[in-house]
Amino acid sequence: MDLLKTLVEKGLRRELPTREEARAVLETSDDELLDVVAAAGKVRRHWFGRRVKLNYLVNLKSGLCPEDCSYCSQRLGSKAEILKYTWLKPEEAASAAAAGLKGGAKRVCLVASGRGPTDRDVERVSRTISAIKDEHADVEVCACLGLLSEGQADRLQAAGADAYNHNLNTSEETYKDICTTHTFEDRRETVRQAQTAGLSACSGLIAGMGESDEDLVDVVFSLRELDPDSVPVNFLIPFEGTPLADEWNLTPQRAMRILAMVRFVCPDAEVRLAGGREVHLRSLQPLALHVVNSIFLGDYLTSEGQAGQADLDMIADAGFEVEGAGTTTLPEHRTEELVSVRRRGAGTALPPNA
Repeated sequence: MDLLKTLVEKGLRRELPTREEARAVLETSDDELLDVVAAAGKVRRHWFGRRVKLNYLVNLKSGLCPEDCSYCSQRLGSKAEILKYTWLKPEEAASAAAAGLKGGAKRVCLVASGRGPTDRDVERVSRTISAIKDEHADVEVCACLGLLSEGQADRLQAAGADAYNHNLNTSEETYKDICTTHTFEDRRETVRQAQTAGLSACSGLIAGMGESDEDLVDVVFSLRELDPDSVPVNFLIPFEGTPLADEWNLTPQRAMRILAMVRFVCPDAEVRLAGGREVHLRSLQPLALHVVNSIFLGDYLTSEGQAGQADLDMIADAGFEVEGAGTTTLPEHRTEELVSVRRRGAGTALPPNA
């Protein structure tokens, strides 16, 4: 297909596809799926080889969120049967993180429900970061605490955080249909604050919420404009007790096309296969490794993933290798840009940890 040849050539040059080209990937047939995966795989291998980065999620605080995000089991008014608890102590979080690191995880993602952290919460998370890094100096720590207020990203970076996650989730046009308690621009601004503070930005999407192809293209192009280092792709798990409980819109083939489109638009970013992969990709999960270069190991926020050993076996059986702690994930040009920002912010030379 001329389309796929063009997309590969652009991906190797970090050149942005046209919106029409991105949408055409989503419109390919199931008969063309392996061709699409093979083309995306060429771009993936050019920037990341056959390495797979493992990430491990630690849920610091669960449930009772005041926001009304329709997809979330922790939302205001949710009747989903999930575990609810207040903040883990730093030593508890460090113990939980150790389990993932033992399984081969390179990055620990510290997540807390809520609109955004108070200054006291930032201090609490800072102590947690210290507790984890005291035991595992080389681990990457990504915080995901909601909308940030002025100065909070700088404090997290000073405390040792390497990255900050805040997803755009869906297109700007349809965001108001998914959430009314904050805006798409609120989310975009938090990603910018993280980048300005020298944190590696992690921002992605949720597919399967009833969005159109145009919405998917919109959100991925918005992500490309922000240029985060990591782009997690989540597939909606329709929790009972949430407004999107009946939204079962994805097939494994559809999920694969979405991943490929993200890779073509964000060729040199860490594309992470995130929540819902077991539910929607099912037996195509190994095939997805030819497109993505990063996955979560084990469980998610309020849903279970497949066993960690099953993930490790899948990676090995598919001919890929787990990325070691001594390997830099990002291409050199991204690492250099990130370190440059940190130096400008801190006024001192900092080693790359991206």
